[in-house]
Amino acid sequence: MHVHIFWDALSPPGLQMPVSRIISSLLGVLTTVSDNPVRMMGYVTARKQIDAQALLDSIQAYKHRHGIDDPVLLVVHQDLFRDGNSFVFGLARQQVGAAVVSSARLSNEYYGLRSNDDDLIDRITKEGAHEIGHMLGLDHCEKHECIMFKPDTLDELDRKKKMLCPDCSARLAEILSSD
Repeated sequence: MHVHIFWDALSPPGLQMPVSRIISSLLGVLTTVSDNPVRMMGYVTARKQIDAQALLDSIQAYKHRHGIDDPVLLVVHQDLFRDGNSFVFGLARQQVGAAVVSSARLSNEYYGLRSNDDDLIDRITKEGAHEIGHMLGLDHCEKHECIMFKPDTLDELDRKKKMLCPDCSARLAEILSSD
């Protein structure tokens, strides 16, 4: 299994490789990072956010045009939303292998706190691994420390560990062994 991570030019520089390595180790999948070639769609001026669903459409179109079958995770800096949610940290569309994560609300600066690359790497890694987990077929988990737990706040995301619970780990192993 291979996952492409596209890193948008506005996303925090220098974090690509640590995020990629940790996600690869956490999920047991090969990851590669490259500059984002996907057209950024879905910006809503009135909200100053990008519609995550529109961005997933753009990733899907890019994958189709370029014959990419592997999952693609796009990391962007712009804040994301989807219908029914004022914001989302990330979103995945399993059936097409497309996901997006925003670093906007994952950075300390968003909350008026001092910048910390370690915090940002940790959060992008957790949210990226979560969305990749969805692309691979994992559902949300009820265990608060599991990567597949759905956080609604930054505190909930920070409390998650960079690990899958035993149930999600066994399910992922089953999924990956069938590929």
